[in-house]
Amino acid sequence: VQVTESGGGSVQGGGSLRLSCGVSGSIDTHMCMGWFRRAPGKEREPIALLDNDDSIYYADSVKGRFTLSQENDKKTLYLQMNSLKGEDTALYYCAVGRRYSPCGTDEYWYDDWGQGTQVTVSS
Repeated sequence: VQVTESGGGSVQGGGSLRLSCGVSGSIDTHMCMGWFRRAPGKEREPIALLDNDDSIYYADSVKGRFTLSQENDKKTLYLQMNSLKGEDTALYYCAVGRRYSPCGTDEYWYDDWGQGTQVTVSS
């Protein structure tokens, strides 16, 4: 499975961006997928995940501002980010987990990762 992110960039605080994640290869609609991010000086964290039971997880820090969606049987995953803040500045990664049990928020269960796309929010 190949994972490619796009849509990052620089935006002023309060602005919006939409990240896209393209998935190709041996796609299984039961797979879990989602977005993680690594802010400067911090560990990578899960922020928005679509599990293989179709449940959606949002980190508390992004609830109400970010929206996850998918199309084409999980070939494309989007992250709509609104009301962006300086603390959203990070490298954003898309990841896919190929297992039949729920992946949850542990990145251990995510097998394939993109290279990341940078999001920079200025105040």
